[in-house]
Amino acid sequence: MRITIIGAGLVGLASAHALRDEGHEVTIVDREGPAAGASRGNAGWLAHTDIDPIASPKMLRQVPKFLLDPLGPLAIRPSYLWQILPWLARLIWASRPGNLERSVKGLVSLQMLAMPAWTQLSGDLGLARHIHRRGGLFVFASHAAFDEAKPHFRKQMDLGIACDLLDQPALRQLEPMLGDAIVGGAFFPDAAHVSDPRVLTEALFEAALARGCMFERGDVTAVEAGPPARVRLADGRTLQGDAVVVACGAWSRPLAAGLGDAVPLDTERGYNVSFPDAVGLLSRPVAFPGHGFVATPMETGLRIGGAVELGGLELAPNHERSRALHAKASRFLRGCPPYDTGTKWMGFRPSIPDSLPVIGTARATDRVVYAFGHGHYGLTQSAATGRIVADLLARRPPPIDLAPFSPQRF
Repeated sequence: MRITIIGAGLVGLASAHALRDEGHEVTIVDREGPAAGASRGNAGWLAHTDIDPIASPKMLRQVPKFLLDPLGPLAIRPSYLWQILPWLARLIWASRPGNLERSVKGLVSLQMLAMPAWTQLSGDLGLARHIHRRGGLFVFASHAAFDEAKPHFRKQMDLGIACDLLDQPALRQLEPMLGDAIVGGAFFPDAAHVSDPRVLTEALFEAALARGCMFERGDVTAVEAGPPARVRLADGRTLQGDAVVVACGAWSRPLAAGLGDAVPLDTERGYNVSFPDAVGLLSRPVAFPGHGFVATPMETGLRIGGAVELGGLELAPNHERSRALHAKASRFLRGCPPYDTGTKWMGFRPSIPDSLPVIGTARATDRVVYAFGHGHYGLTQSAATGRIVADLLARRPPPIDLAPFSPQRF
């Protein structure tokens, strides 16, 4: 088949490789090029051990406290409030116990596929050097916060996820640069991170071209079901073939709407600041729950980022948020570089209210497959999603139940 993939981020490129594995002709189209969106500057975690949807009763209880701090872990830009209200209403609905249980079940099923898929993809392409399997830490600055989190960690253990609960001396042995304020934490030995998400994404892109994939730069305005399936570009060009994969992250919603699927996709704007010369402060990623940020050691330096800002695609970045993340990190991490020596970034996490991506065929035709809305887990779930895309286009049963991810579930 001739297949057009819209999006040159991690999900689109993983899909391209999965489809090339089966001999399909693949054209990738993107308005900017590889790693231009969230795949460029994310935190770099392969967080397949996470089982917690954003939508949960615990999160809802914390929302009033978060919203009192405009630079805290969750913020809503006032000018975007009316636009985000329907999305927020769906998030509240997804937090109800029965809905949350379904979301957790779906999330866990996809997370279980994540690392095996990445192991295969990186091994096949000679990119295993980009993946570092040193585990990940979740650390706490109070015994009360640590104790409150322990039932969740034990739930992960009950699912077979390796987790060790550590006191301050044990944490200091793993990461000597953690500050005295950190009193305990959880170590997930099977977690991993990548050398740099931009570098990895560009390597996947170059490997795709080397395998015969074609690339077209262009702004997609519509997808037509066909046959043949057509992708229309803003400059008047048309790409046509046997099938289309919509994997353009935060920009996917209007394309799905044009095919009859009203997907409640919005964005969680994430901020970070990276320090190219700060190498060796940490050996593995460290998350600071309750403070809304993570610190990741990359080959290109230390990255501090996270938090959630609801503000859509058009508003200008508010880099006071990245400054606030850095200020928190400076409290908990010895040797944290000065803020002004870092490089600031803001990106758009494509997010669905129930924290599950959209993976499935369009309402109008099974010639169009959606693969977007992965939220915080785009890097983690991309390789597995690519394999599922190939299954759908081959009309094979996928390895997991896709009902929780259906584009028509809303």
